[in-house]
Amino acid sequence: MSYLMENGAKARNSAIVARIGARVRELRAARAMSLDALAVRSAVSRSMISLIERGEASPTAVVLDKLASGLGVTLASLFDAPGHEDESVGPVAKREDQPLWKDPASGYIRRNVSPPRTGHPMQIVEVSFPPGARVAFENPPRETPVYQQVWVLEGTIEIALGAQQYRLRDGDCIAMQLDHPTMFHNPTRRTARYVVVIASEAGSRR
Repeated sequence: MSYLMENGAKARNSAIVARIGARVRELRAARAMSLDALAVRSAVSRSMISLIERGEASPTAVVLDKLASGLGVTLASLFDAPGHEDESVGPVAKREDQPLWKDPASGYIRRNVSPPRTGHPMQIVEVSFPPGARVAFENPPRETPVYQQVWVLEGTIEIALGAQQYRLRDGDCIAMQLDHPTMFHNPTRRTARYVVVIASEAGSRR
């Protein structure tokens, strides 16, 4: 049974890696942006972008966030399926259809809750953050401002916004603009679970 579960997990991971790669390629093509141009805008190497687009590399959350910034979209947008695959999705996202992804660096798991391509300027993401895990995002200034709120459902999460540090527990919520370096850290031995609500006109772009 464990063998079958492991194989199933690998298959799901391969599928989401391929999906991310196709989405990055689609967004780059829609902007008539070369690999070199995206490499400059995102500070991710051309060779790495090429590997990601071919589904041959499993990028970390930090790398994906850089690519999202370079493409002018939110990180959550990179988990949408390529356009033609989403034409009949509609306004409801069933839980079993919501993309689930695990960051290979920190082990945190994110689920895109919102239906894709609704044209709405907001997106909802559910995150499970492992004990002791830490992720730091550079969050350079963006052409289109991106705002997010983090609502802790279970556990404790420490968030650093530039020089400011906050410790959030069950029920706490923090609002922020993604224009400063941001770090998430779970200092406890218990998995933290929280919801992220992202608002930006960039979130609705194809």
